[in-house]
Amino acid sequence: MTVNCYVAAMVASAPTTVDFHYDGMCPWAYQTSLWMRDVRDQLGLTVNWCFFSLEEINRREGKKHPWEREWSYGWSLMRIGALLRRTDMALIDAWYARTGKALHVEGRKPHDPVVARELMAEIGLDPALVDAAIADPTTHDEVRAEHDKVVAAGGYGVPTLIFADGQTLFGPVLLDPPTGEAALRLWNAVTAWLEFPHLYEMQRPKVAADERAIVSAFTPYIEGRDWVSVDRGEVINVGRSGVERT
Repeated sequence: MTVNCYVAAMVASAPTTVDFHYDGMCPWAYQTSLWMRDVRDQLGLTVNWCFFSLEEINRREGKKHPWEREWSYGWSLMRIGALLRRTDMALIDAWYARTGKALHVEGRKPHDPVVARELMAEIGLDPALVDAAIADPTTHDEVRAEHDKVVAAGGYGVPTLIFADGQTLFGPVLLDPPTGEAALRLWNAVTAWLEFPHLYEMQRPKVAADERAIVSAFTPYIEGRDWVSVDRGEVINVGRSGVERT
């Protein structure tokens, strides 16, 4: 069987829909979303853009929940996405693509309301939608419900994929998302896990060279962020020399 035939056979048995839970502030989720869009466009896959809040999952005791603040970085961007999604999934797709590129490629600050309005106009929509989403308390409810769904499934970060049968996978965590046939091979590798519900974890250790590559790739995000990065309770200090956990 040739590689192309093998890929075609694997694709035929793969899921046709997936819920992709993201937080727009996460550079890893953004990289994976690029791969996800490539797979979607090749296969006609249905990708439902859904939410998960790193602000909430990493919230320190005594600090306000993101839904208790007037504006809350990634939470607010997802609330805007929730409002757009009510009209058409294509609108939140465009919103996440543009805000993700702004932060993770261009080093802009989509989490600033002024910039958020500018980005809304750049995708051809009314900037007033930003304020409409923030004025609508039910957008809090949508983001929180989808965040809670991931937590209830044992999830703790993004990207998280939830499939039609309820199986939940964290990842794939990518620095250089593949395209074309390579993207389909990765999709096959990811969805192959669904055959093994008790396969919980496989991870590649990161050496110093990997950390330097990560810092280089994430420089726009590092320069654009206005927060401290936290991963499961540990503060992540990201600088040009590498990554440190405290």
